[in-house]
Amino acid sequence: MALFPKYSKTREGQNVIAEQRLLKAVNNLILNAETCTGCGICVDACPEEAIVLGPVGATRRGAIDYADPVDVDPEKCSYCGVCVIMCPFNAMTLKIDGEERLPILEKEGFPQYDMVTVIDEEKCTRCTICEEVCPRDAIARDVPAFEGGDEAGKPRQSALQTKTTFTVDDEKCTYCGICGELCPSITVVRKPVSPETGKVEGEVLWEESTCDGCMICVEACPEDAITLEREFVGDKLPGKVDIQQDDCCTCRWCVETCPEEAITVEKIFEGEIEIYPEKCPGGCSTCVEVCPCNALYLPSPVPAKELTGGSIEPNIAINKDFCIFCGACVNACPSEDAIILKRTAIRMQDVDTDLFKDVKRKLLTTRTSKVKEATPGEVEIKILGEVQEA
Repeated sequence: MALFPKYSKTREGQNVIAEQRLLKAVNNLILNAETCTGCGICVDACPEEAIVLGPVGATRRGAIDYADPVDVDPEKCSYCGVCVIMCPFNAMTLKIDGEERLPILEKEGFPQYDMVTVIDEEKCTRCTICEEVCPRDAIARDVPAFEGGDEAGKPRQSALQTKTTFTVDDEKCTYCGICGELCPSITVVRKPVSPETGKVEGEVLWEESTCDGCMICVEACPEDAITLEREFVGDKLPGKVDIQQDDCCTCRWCVETCPEEAITVEKIFEGEIEIYPEKCPGGCSTCVEVCPCNALYLPSPVPAKELTGGSIEPNIAINKDFCIFCGACVNACPSEDAIILKRTAIRMQDVDTDLFKDVKRKLLTTRTSKVKEATPGEVEIKILGEVQEA
């Protein structure tokens, strides 16, 4: 009986770890079962057919806890890392002797996605929209917190860069001290009074860093001796907004909702997806719940007066602007032929290997859901020669 290689599969929290232990090396393929969307791209990409789809809908909806969206066979797996490269959701990690590595990339044996995720800093106003709408939490908004959103945040007056000029007309000022009593930014310093002059003399000191330009001093001065002018020299919040490329799935929610058109993102997949409502089971919203891009939704009911004879009211709909054609909805759908997906292109960098050509051929095959399962616990898809008409 051979001592090596040895294979095992263990779970640590949300991570499922497939291990190949050789005489002088240990390879681990780690699946983050919480991040995994069940898109099945790794299934098509695996050159050893070591990955199969699990019950995607049930696992992603939290209906079961004894299975994962995909399942890796540690003995079939060659630990090549192709699944890691192709996963659009960064749910797979390959470690060699405890170190994250992808030897197939080091040897230029496989291409990577040609990711285009850019935020124009000149156009970006540091608003909160992209961070709010991103379904993958891929927006890194490094902007200070202000009092409007956080009680412990910075004062709102400090949000924009300003230049404030404070002047006191010495001819008018009586050094009465009212401005200093009202504002912590002003200090009225009087000279010791002397019977020789019989006058109150002194100076008014002002600290620009603490002045918020409220103008109270100007309005309260009984002699109209104070002039305060505030000029905004910057119209943007401090900080920076960026896209964390490892977490971005290129759904383009940020692009479509940015009010300044400051964001450029190119989808990694192109294609077509069609939903046939007459085949969609009523009351089911599995695809909506599993969609990692928030592209599927339950449409608002059509008013009865707008329904025509023989028409079917859609019970599911998709906004194709946000769909990346990942296939999670197809894999989760419990109804055969309700969703048909056809990818037409993959955005990759310029390394076209024979292995990738085979993966590409599989990924560009038209597919739909298939209810019948040949192996219990393993979901299958139905491969179509071309998009079928309902």
